[in-house]
Amino acid sequence: MNMFADPTSFDPSRKPILIILHQETSSAGRVGRALIQRGYRLDIRKPRFGDPLPDTMRDHAGAVIFGGPMSANDPDDYVTVETDWISVPLAEGRPFLGICLGAQMLARNLGAVVSEHPRELVEIGYYDLEATDAGRDIMEWPDQVYQWHREGFELPSGAVHLARSTAFENQAFRYGPAAYAIQFHAELTLAMLYRWTVHGAPRFELKGAQGRSEHFAGRMLHDAAIQAWLDRFLDLWLASDTVPQDCATLLPASA
Repeated sequence: MNMFADPTSFDPSRKPILIILHQETSSAGRVGRALIQRGYRLDIRKPRFGDPLPDTMRDHAGAVIFGGPMSANDPDDYVTVETDWISVPLAEGRPFLGICLGAQMLARNLGAVVSEHPRELVEIGYYDLEATDAGRDIMEWPDQVYQWHREGFELPSGAVHLARSTAFENQAFRYGPAAYAIQFHAELTLAMLYRWTVHGAPRFELKGAQGRSEHFAGRMLHDAAIQAWLDRFLDLWLASDTVPQDCATLLPASA
């Protein structure tokens, strides 16, 4: 566990955001920076390496599960633990955000299927994004986003479809008032882009993937719009916490 940020930047009235990562070198990236700028501490945990997850969200203002090279379908214990744990913020009506792998875990928690594209297509690089009518109703979305995935998710029953791409119909959804899933990587920093495109270079050979130079060209063209979207989205997500924090644990499990 790591409460990370300059202590002088904390807002003492705000509880920390639970950050769940999957590799030794993983970073909360731009999402983490934006939350710190808003006065939140980051409680960073990596269940893959033995960190526990809380039984309640009483001590946290929200939770984010980030991506990773593993699959939401993997049988590893920590994958099952994280997927099942999502029921905690869902039951308590607290802000939850799943990014890429985290989005797929949320979909699986809600009973939806996570699988590869039927034509074995992947999205690795910058790809078109189209908001649905429901997505446009809540905010403006970027036209292109950064992707790094070979699996996608079905839309869970009861979820609100927010965005799609050409190859993967389900790019974002909301479930209830406070749980969001996004398949793409708005958290990407330049340092992360360098690291991913070096260590993940063999994946550029997959069907539909873009070459390394296209990743950097795409960032120059589209990153400003993605960063602006992320700032608006995080404010929307944090405002979705409509349950008083000291009353959240009084909600029944089926709430």
